[in-house]
Amino acid sequence: MASTEQEFQQEIAACRGIFEKKTRDYGTSWRIMRLPSLTDQIFIKANRIRSIEESGEQRVAEGTRAEFVAIVNYAAMALMQIELGTDGRQELPLQEALALYDKHVQGSTALMLNKNHDYGEAWRHMRISSMVDLILMKINRIKQIEDNHGRTLISEGVDAGYMDIMNYALFCLIRMTEDEAR
Repeated sequence: MASTEQEFQQEIAACRGIFEKKTRDYGTSWRIMRLPSLTDQIFIKANRIRSIEESGEQRVAEGTRAEFVAIVNYAAMALMQIELGTDGRQELPLQEALALYDKHVQGSTALMLNKNHDYGEAWRHMRISSMVDLILMKINRIKQIEDNHGRTLISEGVDAGYMDIMNYALFCLIRMTEDEAR
């Protein structure tokens, strides 16, 4: 059985491949988006997953796996936006965009490894639907922080929320891969 880190890297590679192909197709058009818009995109994807889970029906051909990949990639874009701010550049060279993507995914991976150690891989015993709920909760927290103009009294900033969202989505992808292999 592969280690969590290996499984994580396999799912990240798939997400990165989609990010790279879309960047080749569209450039870095996402750079025009403000953080609340990226938060809303993640919300739309997570809400669609929950809607499909609850109704048991989907009418758009794209499945929930693609939505989890999109959540990972939108979270990475949000982390990149936090770092880059409004530096005036909408278009980034492909290699710079990929290097930033890798940097932020590596940061999220380091966080996952630390938390995974302390929590004893509890996520492996969770339902995917519960992880979707946690993603939605994190989105609501981020929205509240955004509405408060980034001010918090005790909470971590939005960057920590995006990293947690990315990690939960990757856990869901790992679980889906395991379920497909059975």
